[in-house]
Amino acid sequence: MKKRLSQVAEFAGVSETTARRVLNGATDVAPATRDAVLTAMDVCGFERPREMRQQRAALVGLVVPDLQNPIFPAFTEAIAGLLNKRGLIPVLCTRTADGVSEAHYIDMILKQNVGGIIFVGASYADVGPEQGSALRERQVPIVLLNAADENLGIAQVSIDDAASARQVLGHLAAMGHERIGMILGPVGHVPSARKLAGFQAFCGTRDALKGDWRGLVAHGLFSMEGGATALPRLLAEGVTAVVCASDALALGAIRAARRQGLRVPEDLSVVGFDDSLYMVATDPPLTTARQPVQAMAAAAVASLVSQMKGHAQAGEQMMFDTELIVRSSTAPPARTARTRTG
Repeated sequence: MKKRLSQVAEFAGVSETTARRVLNGATDVAPATRDAVLTAMDVCGFERPREMRQQRAALVGLVVPDLQNPIFPAFTEAIAGLLNKRGLIPVLCTRTADGVSEAHYIDMILKQNVGGIIFVGASYADVGPEQGSALRERQVPIVLLNAADENLGIAQVSIDDAASARQVLGHLAAMGHERIGMILGPVGHVPSARKLAGFQAFCGTRDALKGDWRGLVAHGLFSMEGGATALPRLLAEGVTAVVCASDALALGAIRAARRQGLRVPEDLSVVGFDDSLYMVATDPPLTTARQPVQAMAAAAVASLVSQMKGHAQAGEQMMFDTELIVRSSTAPPARTARTRTG
């Protein structure tokens, strides 16, 4: 039993003494601590004491568009771990190939002891009108993380996309790039629109780009295919560097460049966004803007828990900065490099 108790205590983030007091039915233990210990027992596969078997923690829905984009599993893992520490049970809600939608999951969890919902890279509107109405009627706590659409009046955690775009563009400009393209997600996608605003502001400071910056922007799906499809038009505009709104788009752009006989970064610099797992091991390792996943996940969970405790968080917006991670996919444009060596 001691081994079991140590496992439960470690997962719940409490001492073995505290875990033992919970299991012995002590009444002076904080409810959040008791819930964390009981949830830890569930997660570790241990049976709860008989008198505590009906005390089930609230469910928290994690709504994500898909699990193909590596940033979504990263956020899901971080949020799920933090919820478990709080004594809450995460339920993954994502679209599947056989047609199960976010709305279907919302219908299911609304029939359970739902404590709240965190939308990751999705939108409150994705759940459908009926489900949205039910969530509003029941006043279910909601937090949006990097929401795809404008959702006013709901607590949000997001990246400062405009500032991130300006940071990346400044890096490329400092290397000597003058014609810089941008590959964004679909038109209407809010994070992409914010990056576009940053790009427009950057172009407004550069005389060579003030008049034709729109021709340097392409939109596509957040996938390698989307990046590969978008790049040829930007190459026709004479770009020597391209900023992509996701790492998957960047990898697709690199593939398309190579199909045209171009080398990265010698002939074309490419920057991604997210710093997804394994981007350090791509060929070449990808320069990218890293999202602070753990910090953002912690902020989202804290906001949700605060709402669950009855504190108003509606309309609250927390914005985080990205960190530019410079690797080998960016370099001075070829003509600059030749000038310097010649």
